[in-house]
Amino acid sequence: MHLQILSSGSKGNCALVRAGELRLLVDAGLPGTELEERLERAGVPPPNLAHPGLHHVWVTHGHLDHARSAGLIARKHRALLHCAESLMNNASIRRCRNLSTVPVGGREEVDGLVVTNVELPHDAHPTVGYRVEHSGRVAAIVTDIGRPDERAARGLANAHVLVLEFNHDLTMLESGPYPPALKKRVAGNAGHLSNAQAAQMLRWLASENLHTLVLAHLSEKNNRPELALESAHATLAELGLTSRVRVLVASQDEIGENLAV
Repeated sequence: MHLQILSSGSKGNCALVRAGELRLLVDAGLPGTELEERLERAGVPPPNLAHPGLHHVWVTHGHLDHARSAGLIARKHRALLHCAESLMNNASIRRCRNLSTVPVGGREEVDGLVVTNVELPHDAHPTVGYRVEHSGRVAAIVTDIGRPDERAARGLANAHVLVLEFNHDLTMLESGPYPPALKKRVAGNAGHLSNAQAAQMLRWLASENLHTLVLAHLSEKNNRPELALESAHATLAELGLTSRVRVLVASQDEIGENLAV
């Protein structure tokens, strides 16, 4: 299994997972044309009459930066779109009729994958994180979470590759350009993780399996990669995992490395 971040940030989020010949997306938050361009650059073949380009699309929640082109992409690729039942009428999702409803906190076994979702505290209900397992290898995607949640961490733990939100530095947020209401929302219990909060989630999520940590959903205005990296490296050192875990920062504008899980 391989995982590749196609986009990460407030302008759009999307991760490509390959498992053998199977190709799936977790979220599709970019505009359709831009997402198709990134899929092409990542080596995903365009759909044709004989074969789909993508086989599945899973959606974490209904905010546009995660769901924007989910229905469009799934329909074009003849992919099965998986989402919570309450999202079926979301304008971005209902463009696809090939839908599979997923119970929040549920587990799906499909095409050799075991996909578990865990509810996360965020101001789009429901929001979930995903744990994708194939042939004993595990990737977890945990973004858009307003506070550290040990219960959620237990359901998403033991990943070999972990994508974890490091959204903002609290000092930068407090002194930054956002209006007070938005600052309150981002820092609130249903907003996004600060670097310090992400460090706490990492303490619960990390295990001896972990070999790659991807810092995701960094704010362009309220964080800097070096601050997020400092927090992540310090936490891994505390856990005794520095020498065995590679740490990367996901980009909003460029597709990431195709990571072996």
